[in-house]
Amino acid sequence: MVLPTPYAMTTSLELGGSNGSRVASRLTLPIVPARGAAAPPFESPRPSDERKDIKSIGFPWPGEWTLERDEANHKATVRWRGKAENIYPWGKETDYENLTYDVDDAHPDVSTVRGEAESIFVLHGGALQGRELRWRGHLSVTTDQKNFYYRYTRELLKDGQTVKQKTWEETVPRDHQ
Repeated sequence: MVLPTPYAMTTSLELGGSNGSRVASRLTLPIVPARGAAAPPFESPRPSDERKDIKSIGFPWPGEWTLERDEANHKATVRWRGKAENIYPWGKETDYENLTYDVDDAHPDVSTVRGEAESIFVLHGGALQGRELRWRGHLSVTTDQKNFYYRYTRELLKDGQTVKQKTWEETVPRDHQ
């Protein structure tokens, strides 16, 4: 997740030297490597390790992105969603995820991220035929100039009935900004 700095700012670049001279302008930016440290080497799987009985359809990332820009009010909303399915010998797993970012140009300190995730497992075969387990996650991150306010609720449902639910909340200071 990326959230803006809490301070309003304007960036400008003046071209040319003083008094309009032809001295070239220059903007020096740090270079961020495309990849981090090299991954540790792993042995390739042997053919006997490959699972032929598992089928994967899709992957949540990169998913679908949309940007809604309200130029009159200088606000933006970015939405992301992704979906994946895996079919196993014992059943099917379907995963849905979405995130919504809201930012106000005039008040970058007051930003929000909301997210939902759901993993659905439908079992088949034997006594478990048709049993459904759902894990749901509900995320909220809001900010002000000094803090991030994090709230996450996780639920487990079995055949539509809530089995367990837990919520985590934390205030995290904005430091290193």
